[in-house]
Amino acid sequence: MKPLKRPVRRSILVVHVAVSVSWLGLTVGLLALGLTAFLTRDASMAQAATRSMKVFGDWLVVPVALLSLLSGLVLALGTSWGLARHRWVWTKFWLTLITAGLSVFSLRPGIDEAAARGATDIDLVIAPSVATATYLFITAISVLKPWGPTRRGRRLRQAQRPARQPAAQP
Repeated sequence: MKPLKRPVRRSILVVHVAVSVSWLGLTVGLLALGLTAFLTRDASMAQAATRSMKVFGDWLVVPVALLSLLSGLVLALGTSWGLARHRWVWTKFWLTLITAGLSVFSLRPGIDEAAARGATDIDLVIAPSVATATYLFITAISVLKPWGPTRRGRRLRQAQRPARQPAAQP
């Protein structure tokens, strides 16, 4: 993929950060609602919390997860960071892919089931808790960029360096 021009890269970066932070906030909201539904002794409160979770699940979980994944992929492929050049980018990609898949194929159906019952079990407390911890970890490695290049990244870096001239023999 050709490198993104600066205004395009910056626009996609803003979208990626906004959507990723939204995904984190969404999971914190789902966690609060899941805890409310799980811990309350009031049946109407539990039902209201699970119905609210369903609104989030129906309207926000899938688009936010997929937009975060897509914008991150475009940034990785359209910048010098690359997708498989640095361990932190590679780790972010796989964690995002896994959590997006779990959001679509596990969390959302679990929310639908809980909303139909009007109550939740511990699964809808654990899932948003794990998701929140994962997104916080992804955010931390995005900021700190803690690990060096992958083997592929080292090879590409070596290939880009100009060949050194041998020292002249006396």
